[in-house]
Amino acid sequence: MRIADCHITPVAVPDPPLLNAAGLHAPYALRLIIELVSADGISGWGEIPGGESTHAALTQAAERIIGADPWQLNAIFARIDQLAKPDERGATPWDNRAWVHVRSAIEVACYDLLGKTVERPAADLLGGAVRDSVPFAAYLFYKRAGAGGEFGFECDPSASGWKAARAEAALDPAGIVAQAQAMCSHYGFRSIKLKGGVFSPDAEVAAILALREAFGPDVPLRLDPNAIWRVDTAIEAGKKLAGVLEYYEDPARGQADMAAVARALDIPLATNMCTTSFADLPGSIQQQSEAIILSDHHFWGGFRASLDLARICRVFERGLSMHSNSHLGISLAAMVQLAAATPNELYDCDTHYPWQDGHDLLVKPLQFENGSVAVRRGPGLGIEVDRERLSQLHQQYLRCGLTERNDEIEMQKIEPGWKFQATRW
Repeated sequence: MRIADCHITPVAVPDPPLLNAAGLHAPYALRLIIELVSADGISGWGEIPGGESTHAALTQAAERIIGADPWQLNAIFARIDQLAKPDERGATPWDNRAWVHVRSAIEVACYDLLGKTVERPAADLLGGAVRDSVPFAAYLFYKRAGAGGEFGFECDPSASGWKAARAEAALDPAGIVAQAQAMCSHYGFRSIKLKGGVFSPDAEVAAILALREAFGPDVPLRLDPNAIWRVDTAIEAGKKLAGVLEYYEDPARGQADMAAVARALDIPLATNMCTTSFADLPGSIQQQSEAIILSDHHFWGGFRASLDLARICRVFERGLSMHSNSHLGISLAAMVQLAAATPNELYDCDTHYPWQDGHDLLVKPLQFENGSVAVRRGPGLGIEVDRERLSQLHQQYLRCGLTERNDEIEMQKIEPGWKFQATRW
């Protein structure tokens, strides 16, 4: 088998005005869709965060792998690594490492292609599934009114339930609780995460306590200030949430500060910001900076790298879950196949998908039942891409005018002069 062709399609999907430590989401989230086509006409699909720099890197890599055998992933990665340039994650909540994304996109597409060739799900090619479904958590955001893009649900006065909640402002504890109730009712989520780092720590602690009051002690809660708090602030807030949080995600920046917070609190700390690569693991283990690593196959280099991380977590007794970004169904399907094949006990995974639901590009989008997604047993990722819908999302990308994510610029449209600060409180 040989890779005969590669198609890369940048797309834009409506994204609501969600607030975070770096500012405000733009009306559209950018994604890159890669299709690898074998000589006998079989397609394998991958999806990663979009942007011009990543698009340029992926285009370079794609040219190098035409004619390659998709079974020979080590050789494919060797070709890519000849092109790769040093990457830095950056201080923002999202990961800016283009070449790590590229590796992930190509590997996932290869696994989809290979699974279709041998008529087995990707999870089987990764060693086999250890679970039949993958649980996810409700992912709450402080947000301004609006549902994003040109298809905002707020345009429909008859909208109710999650569609209405997706369009409403949520800027205080009552709004966060209403958002959580609508999302959990619609998708059946059984754990809840709040994206913090937006308002004062006291306000965000109050929102978590309001969620505990509304949902009771049996629903696990998580708070993610996106590393924007000082150590003393993180400790003070954490003491108020002792016995309330399932875990505390990135309350401070960097392994040393995270370790200081961990020593002061009896709450497990999780990260997707201070330990994000294999080079970070020695420091993590030495400093004990977190108890839980939030993996992400987009940001760790694909399926196999993520399974390598899972093994390291077992050896050093780290918990494991999955981070999420504003994704479509190809990424969600990849997350499910990977989680199915990960033998570790997993915390409920993150997913942004409810914020993009209704705008997917799959013929049969994945469904949540009781907060979980069933592991599809079809070949590869178990999905079929709607090419007409893919074309529409590409045209939307061309019209929207966005080329990179920049939440600071979006925030400045509503608060002139606003600046991202790596540490704010």
